[in-house]
Amino acid sequence: MIFFLKTNVSAEYDKLAYDFKFTDLDGTNMNLSEFKDKIILVVNVASQCGFTKQYEGMQKLWENYQKKGLIVIGVPSNDFGNQEPGSNEEIKNFCVSKFNISFPMTEKEIVIGEKAHPFYKWAKKNFGKSSVPKWNFHKIVIGKDGKILKTFNSFTKPSSTKFTKYISNLLE
Repeated sequence: MIFFLKTNVSAEYDKLAYDFKFTDLDGTNMNLSEFKDKIILVVNVASQCGFTKQYEGMQKLWENYQKKGLIVIGVPSNDFGNQEPGSNEEIKNFCVSKFNISFPMTEKEIVIGEKAHPFYKWAKKNFGKSSVPKWNFHKIVIGKDGKILKTFNSFTKPSSTKFTKYISNLLE
């Protein structure tokens, strides 16, 4: 009967999240290997989206759980509805002025399709379709072992009880 349960998830993990790097909004390398043994939350974000207020919840998570081992990373993307049209400098200014963002933010990246950042291709290969963003503010949770634990769609607010409880339990 097990052959009926076959999924597209290989979960072989020939690489871990720690094998990937981004460039931050200031042009500095951001190696995920710097965050070994931490819980990493990767969220594709956009400044002109109906979900943009989720930045508030992301910042609160960062403030409340950073010292307990949570890393929050925002990945600006213009992939959905052209809702992140600005330059890296404009994105940074928006995030700081509107939401006082202090968690790490990458430069603008492609998160879907053939030209997606290698991290997102890796996520799809190892965790399947649920790791592929369907819209802005899709959340990927990476465990302390560098593997994907769970994903949350755009409708799950980072400030929701469901989400904060999940993150809190991981950090205990």
